[in-house]
Amino acid sequence: MERLVFENIFDAVTEDPIEAADLRFRSDLLTTLIAIFEDRKWKQADVAGALDIPQPRVSELMRGKIHLFSADKLIGYLAKLGVRLKPSFSAEHRVICEVVEAA
Repeated sequence: MERLVFENIFDAVTEDPIEAADLRFRSDLLTTLIAIFEDRKWKQADVAGALDIPQPRVSELMRGKIHLFSADKLIGYLAKLGVRLKPSFSAEHRVICEVVEAA
């Protein structure tokens, strides 16, 4: 039997590389948001207040239900927390994504 090997779980979920990339990106955004909440020691009520969303939505976010959140929505949540993703192209021909936090 042939063994299938995938670079990440999202390549196994879909055969569409664009959909896999979107899922991976949303997963990265969601993981970053959760890390910020944990770093700030926020409870779900704190998250709900900061993002202006109902507690059940916070629960879905905290449980990693990426299929319920668009990349636009997750980027908007980061913006509400004062975080901006700033992609650019370097002189060394590399894509860079700088994270800029409001002071």
